[in-house]
Amino acid sequence: MKLKLLKIKSRRRFNILFAFIISLPFIILTLLLGGVGYFEIIPSFEELENPKTNIATEIISDDGILLGTFHIENRSFTPYEELSPNLVYALIATEDIRFFDHSGIDFRSLVRVFVKTILGGDRSSGGGSTISQQLAKNLFPRDTTINRSSLSSIPKLTIAKMKEWITAVKLERNYTKEEIIAMYFNTVPYGSNAFGIRSAAATFFGKLPSQLNLEEAALLVGVINAPSRYSPVRNPDRSTWRRNHVLSQMSKYGFIDQEYCDSISSLPIKLSYMQQDQNAGLAPYFREMLRRTLNASEPRAERYASRRDYLADYKQWTEDPLQGWIYKNPKPDGSYYDIDRDGLKIYTTINSKMQRYAEEAVATHLRTDIQPLFSSEVRMRKSPPFSNDLTAEQISHIVNQAKRWSDRYYRMKEAGATDKEIEKAFHTKTKMTVFSWRKGAIDTVMTPIDSILYYKSMLRAAFMAMDVHNGEVRAYVGGPNYRYFKYDNVSQGRRQVGSSIKPFLYTLAMQEGFTPCDRTLNVSQTFIVGDSSWTPASTDRPEWIGKNVTLKWGLTKSSNNISAYLMKQLGPNAMADMCHKLGIKSYLNPVVSLCLGPADLYVSEMVGAYQTFGNKGIHTEPLYVTRIEDKNGNVLATFQSRRKESISDRTAYLMINLLQGVVNEGTAYRLRSRYIPEGELAGKTGTSNNQSDGWFIGLVPKLVAGVWVGAEDRSVHFESLALGGGANTALPIWGIFMQKVLADPTLDINPTDVFEAPPGININLNCDGSDEEIQGATVTHDDFF
Repeated sequence: MKLKLLKIKSRRRFNILFAFIISLPFIILTLLLGGVGYFEIIPSFEELENPKTNIATEIISDDGILLGTFHIENRSFTPYEELSPNLVYALIATEDIRFFDHSGIDFRSLVRVFVKTILGGDRSSGGGSTISQQLAKNLFPRDTTINRSSLSSIPKLTIAKMKEWITAVKLERNYTKEEIIAMYFNTVPYGSNAFGIRSAAATFFGKLPSQLNLEEAALLVGVINAPSRYSPVRNPDRSTWRRNHVLSQMSKYGFIDQEYCDSISSLPIKLSYMQQDQNAGLAPYFREMLRRTLNASEPRAERYASRRDYLADYKQWTEDPLQGWIYKNPKPDGSYYDIDRDGLKIYTTINSKMQRYAEEAVATHLRTDIQPLFSSEVRMRKSPPFSNDLTAEQISHIVNQAKRWSDRYYRMKEAGATDKEIEKAFHTKTKMTVFSWRKGAIDTVMTPIDSILYYKSMLRAAFMAMDVHNGEVRAYVGGPNYRYFKYDNVSQGRRQVGSSIKPFLYTLAMQEGFTPCDRTLNVSQTFIVGDSSWTPASTDRPEWIGKNVTLKWGLTKSSNNISAYLMKQLGPNAMADMCHKLGIKSYLNPVVSLCLGPADLYVSEMVGAYQTFGNKGIHTEPLYVTRIEDKNGNVLATFQSRRKESISDRTAYLMINLLQGVVNEGTAYRLRSRYIPEGELAGKTGTSNNQSDGWFIGLVPKLVAGVWVGAEDRSVHFESLALGGGANTALPIWGIFMQKVLADPTLDINPTDVFEAPPGININLNCDGSDEEIQGATVTHDDFF
């Protein structure tokens, strides 16, 4: 018995001595380092409160959905309360089972590492770093740029480790255990450009962190150890093994039972993988428009070729608080916010459902209807995809210009390549990936010149919808696919509006006392312009000419003769002024031909102008953002609609009546016959010269939306009005979108909504713009398409 006690005492003395021997070098090193000031760069408490991590700015929809981020590292902060318990249990079981028992340093683990790993050479025994130490390393990374030799790096590594210990203890003193776990999950990388758990959950599973199930949580915790090695995308077998190791640890420490562990471990990995880059997610064109707007610098006159353009941009800068917000609102220390790093939260007016409906509508129509028709037509041309009207010299100029604007040309020029070398490269076949509506992306081999021609044959589209009453933009689609077509056709590209401008002329007429049922003779009009004359070409059927028609019939049939008649009565300057009152900001040349729509305008300003009709004459500027917060939730700015009375409520209501005729009896009748047979609708089609641009802008009582469709080059277009008119190219997108909106009861936009008449209005509105208003004419709706 005494011998046994002596052995126990001897073992205890040995353990104490052994622990002392192990600790002695660290104690001595600590004293030495303290003496020479090696710990001067230990993070201060202020630095712990504000670690320099790159936090992505989040763009959030009106209904609380994350649309995407601006980021260098795609990292968004997630509080502990929004973490799935599965994540917390998996992390503790795998990385630090005594996390809730220590104060930042786990000495038992250190001894285990020294004995088993260092002395015994057992690499499988696990590391000694606690979660707090790993967090310290993530927040304040080690400097590993020098002293990389095995011998010289030991002191440096030891110093770094000691700093991590001290930082971990500081973290434990200043934060709760739950906060440390949350900070840890928010700082670690997961691969695939996912930094932090929120980005990782979205990238690999399309979920929020709170929605992750057990096997998903175990996989993500396992990935942390080596994101590339255990990537479920690149290395699914290794990722499965690592996930199952995490599950085994959870079973070992009692978080789950062995039977459940075995059943989960047998499951294959199921991903919903989408890398969260700038091309992914909802509303990519909208997000990029916000980036441009927020980062816009103050306009300087010397940078503009046209003083008119400078004054327009300067006016926008001074009147729109969102324009250049970064530079108008510096931080308290005078520096500017960095939207890629400062973790702002931008709350937008976009409705995620409407945005999805809009993107689906654009894709559906282009993919299944209009692009196949156009591709079939251009294959028969002399020089596809260009119109047969173009000469060889004109086509060569367009192609060479596109070549000079390409990234390939720019890179070769920067590298010093000669013009001959560049020309040869553009005519040499090479591997590339191109966009296809049928397959999404195609790996193929073609010359760069052929790829230019291929993309020029692709039709583009733009769509914007906004709330009629408060101006909040609900959906914004700048093109067919942001990954391949970066140009934003909503707010970057002006295109010829054609007949969609005619309602602005009719607005002026209604304001001046005309009514929809006023009649005039349908005859051609000639204008004397200087020493010459101009007679607008008639688009009317021969049997309509010379008839007595109503103004409503004129807009319903988009008659050039009636528009010319009104222009002769009212004048081009008055029409241009009315356009600007309604919200058109672009310059308009006040010439008589303005009545037929030669002006190039943005989709955004056209939709904004039509909004005035549905809002009883009150024009509201499109509103994109409601507020901006910093990463801590402090409100930095709020934004409200800018409103002004542009026309009377009487005029606005008469315009709605006129535009209803277009849908019910005229060029937009296809909307009734194919998409929305019931409910109040109003709108107008538009088609530019040679069918280069197709438009449709329409309203329901609570929502206004506009569509443009066309090719990149105006010389690439349909040859016939039947195929290239706005009723065929643009209107179907509006119809598909609005079908989805009206069918969704959560959006509170219903077929039973009505346009309200202003009180006291007493005007004869019995005319409907139909064919019966022309005596002797027999016409079907199909004649207008």
